[in-house]
Amino acid sequence: MSRLIATYLVNNDHQLAQRAESIALGLTVGTWTNLPLLEKEQLKKHKGEVVRVEEREEKGIIVISYPVINFSADIPAILTTVFGKLSLDGEIKLIDLDFSDELLQAFPGPAHGIEGIRELANAHDRPLVMSIFKGVIGKPLHELEQQMQAQALGKVDFVKDDEILFENELSPLEKRVPALKKVLDETSELTGKRTRYAVNVTGRTANIKDQAKRAVELGADALLFNVFTYGLDVLQSLAEDKDIPVPIMAHPSFSGAMAASSTYGVSYSLLLGKLLRIAGADFSLFPSPYGSVALNRVEALATAAFLTEETSRLKKTFPVPSAGIHPGLVPLLIQDFGSDCVINAGGGIHGHPGGAASGGKAFHDAVKAVLTNHSLEEASRDSEELNQALAKWGSSEVIR
Repeated sequence: MSRLIATYLVNNDHQLAQRAESIALGLTVGTWTNLPLLEKEQLKKHKGEVVRVEEREEKGIIVISYPVINFSADIPAILTTVFGKLSLDGEIKLIDLDFSDELLQAFPGPAHGIEGIRELANAHDRPLVMSIFKGVIGKPLHELEQQMQAQALGKVDFVKDDEILFENELSPLEKRVPALKKVLDETSELTGKRTRYAVNVTGRTANIKDQAKRAVELGADALLFNVFTYGLDVLQSLAEDKDIPVPIMAHPSFSGAMAASSTYGVSYSLLLGKLLRIAGADFSLFPSPYGSVALNRVEALATAAFLTEETSRLKKTFPVPSAGIHPGLVPLLIQDFGSDCVINAGGGIHGHPGGAASGGKAFHDAVKAVLTNHSLEEASRDSEELNQALAKWGSSEVIR
């Protein structure tokens, strides 16, 4: 029988076996010892089973197996089964879900994945570089056009909307996407590099697919989606729609409300790693271990591992460690996340002393230095843009 395995972190009250059995029963058949023999036989295939319990000083690990026949093959049903009412039970954290191959067949995974995105960006064997629109509130469209041109002149692979750029009178979707696409077309003729634009898809959930399709019709190269304010199932619906043929970037906004606590909620690695990949995200943005909004390094690396581990069922999702990224952090980023990551910068590009175009070049020069086994200090002697970035933000060289 196909099963789903859930792993929980709980307080160690030295009664883990009893608590585990209570969870296994409470989230499946409800009771057991008082049932008549005939009813036990009828319900046996639906009963949750304790796989193991493990004491870790003040904490404990509980692992429970749930029969897949108990729920429909969708993420809302799965999360309700394994953590629905249990999430209200004080200090307990869902840290992993192990999907059977049979259950995984119900989910799309990324439509494009890392390889498809590399083809779109025409960038192989190196980390991608992405920039972010900044200071968008109250800005007219012509100022966004200027921002886009400066970022594209720095030859970044992607520029994404800010996640707080919603429909507004100054830069509505219908005007913004064609105008910025035109800027990218014109800039590519100057640089020889076609930067791609990820458009934020917003509005009421009932209308989200229509807006996504309209963004694609207008020329969006990718979509940015605030998945945790809409839901993982909405992401899956977008990823499965053949009329939305562009990659989807999953933004982590609001995920901290579910994952930030060390004692309850859901682990970041499960939420921003495994579940986003299963639901169909082509990119997963998450806090880096060293930026302005830092994620624990172990958790960040586990998130990236879930996104990129080899599996016969799912394409790989691009990890995008973010927040407070500047060129001096490139050695750490590549050491920890390898070449299959996206280096995502806002202030690290816009705040460059030479402007956003110089910021983009500084990142590319830093990437090239690391991949050719040169230090950033060495590379900065031939790159004024990188030299200025290191003077402003410093560097984190890695001893090789």
